[in-house]
Amino acid sequence: MQNIGRQMRDVLAYGGPDDAGEFTSDGVYLGHRRLAIIDVSAAGHQPMHFNDWVIVFNGEIYNHAEIAAELEQAGYQFNSHSDTEVILKAFDLWSYRAVDKFRGMFAFALWHKVTKKLIICRDRVGVKPLYWYKKDDVFLFGSELKALRQYPGFDTEIDHQAVSLFLQTGYISSPYSIYKHAKKLTPGSFLEVDATGEIKTWKYWDVTTINTDYTDVADEAVIQKAEAIITESCRLRMVADVPVGVFLSGGIDSSLVTAVLQKNNAQKIKTFTIGFEDAEYDESVHAKAVSKFLGTDHHEYKCSERDFLEVIDKLPDMYDEPFGDSSAIPTHLVAKMAREQVTVALSADGGDEVFAGYDRYQITKNTYKKINRLPLLLRKLAAGGILKTNPKYIGKVFKGLRINSRGLEWRLPKLANVLTADTVVDFYEKSMSNVSLTLLNQLHTVPHQQLFDEGFAIEEEKDNLFSLLGKADVMTYLEGDILTKVDRATMQVALEGREPLLDHKIIEFGLALPDHFKIRNGKGKWVLRELLYKYVPAELVDRPKQGFGIPIKAWLKNNLKDYMLQIIDDEKFIETFRFDNKRLTNVIYTFYNSDRPSTNPYFVWSLYNLYKWYIKWMV
Repeated sequence: MQNIGRQMRDVLAYGGPDDAGEFTSDGVYLGHRRLAIIDVSAAGHQPMHFNDWVIVFNGEIYNHAEIAAELEQAGYQFNSHSDTEVILKAFDLWSYRAVDKFRGMFAFALWHKVTKKLIICRDRVGVKPLYWYKKDDVFLFGSELKALRQYPGFDTEIDHQAVSLFLQTGYISSPYSIYKHAKKLTPGSFLEVDATGEIKTWKYWDVTTINTDYTDVADEAVIQKAEAIITESCRLRMVADVPVGVFLSGGIDSSLVTAVLQKNNAQKIKTFTIGFEDAEYDESVHAKAVSKFLGTDHHEYKCSERDFLEVIDKLPDMYDEPFGDSSAIPTHLVAKMAREQVTVALSADGGDEVFAGYDRYQITKNTYKKINRLPLLLRKLAAGGILKTNPKYIGKVFKGLRINSRGLEWRLPKLANVLTADTVVDFYEKSMSNVSLTLLNQLHTVPHQQLFDEGFAIEEEKDNLFSLLGKADVMTYLEGDILTKVDRATMQVALEGREPLLDHKIIEFGLALPDHFKIRNGKGKWVLRELLYKYVPAELVDRPKQGFGIPIKAWLKNNLKDYMLQIIDDEKFIETFRFDNKRLTNVIYTFYNSDRPSTNPYFVWSLYNLYKWYIKWMV
């Protein structure tokens, strides 16, 4: 068992190069690879012991010093200033309630040597990953699936519900994983395995329970509150015994985090940006302008197409399960650049979900209201008509009317999809999908899996719709896509990514704000914008949201075409994922042999990544 445990542990050595430790007893193995951030001395070694408890821990408890002071008042003494020791002794005193005091990102496991009870826990929004596997009498857990796969008896049976989710969105959110017997622990949850092997799970924090507040609060008071909690969160995330930097794109969120940090630090903050040779996708000029105004120590790297194509081959190993967010490529490149100078980098994810920064929130609110005036039966008939219409003809009509029809051919199926929505959440789910349910059900010969549970927000929240959609994204897109992307891209190069805008106090504040504090005059993130204008001139940051876009369609059409066409002849791949061979062939041929292909290029990109993952892990 010990040798197998070490294999499972050491396959993750790239993310924890500084130290390795293990604990073995009573058929239990706990292994740990360490990236030393807080108390880099031997006193921070893991697994760590206290009384009858043993812990392995991944992440950071940013307010550990305050909790340690409270524990000292209760009579506890400390042998280090590591946050790992704080978790151990907090749990010894307060049991499960200890987690309510933690502000940070964490995945930890506690073993009690007397009761033979194992407890694993994941942070509130899933910044840190935590997988678990149960089959027969074997229970495994770890930060990445590749560690669990080192176990000789690991069952690689595919979970087709997870495949359905991936085909729709390009990611797999908790509790699913690509494997039937492996799960992601849902964020904000405990899992307990007792001495008999019985498993219990429960949530200690739930984003859906956040209620609307601040309805009668003045604008300036809300802005001041936002500034106070964001400043505090950024301060906490600078706690480290190693160099810290910031990813700066020049957008609202990263500019705000950088501005707050630079204002409160005497030394220049190190900032990092990836630029692109293709001007259509390059945001580096904006980041440079913000950096110059704030006076940061700025670093930039211009990526070529060759850089991107080299990273593509690494994605199946980096992400362990199919992952279709193309921005993983520049995220990894900027992490690699930053790691040359720092060990910790702050990322500004979360602002879009918590403060309504996505255009799709406004589109959902405005469009669903309009289409809902029509009877559902009539809308379904219209959807059927759209799917039967050749997009070339509609494109000619748009051209005659001088309406931009770029991308129309693959957006028409999405339009047909949303016309059949019977609730605003159903509309949002269908608008998020890269494939129509009609095509999905023809292509993937298993019932499609819904993105949101049926019990989630059936009724429309008229005054707080943006928070409703934000909660939906926090549970799915944020955890399954954004945070997965950043964690794997950074840990691959032993860089710790931190998320100051995802402190749970900021989430509880932001999602409690009524809609009018989020979008005004058609612009999202009103509160964050107004706060940022205190630090940076509006003209430096006011522009349409761009994101980490890359030319996926062009790459698929050119560089990756030969590889994509191999899918058609791979009978084992088609059988493994239960595709309809004829329909899959039609989807791929249509994409490559039509001037205006009707298949969403992001769906084709997902197929490409599914096949790459399959070749790496299943062949």
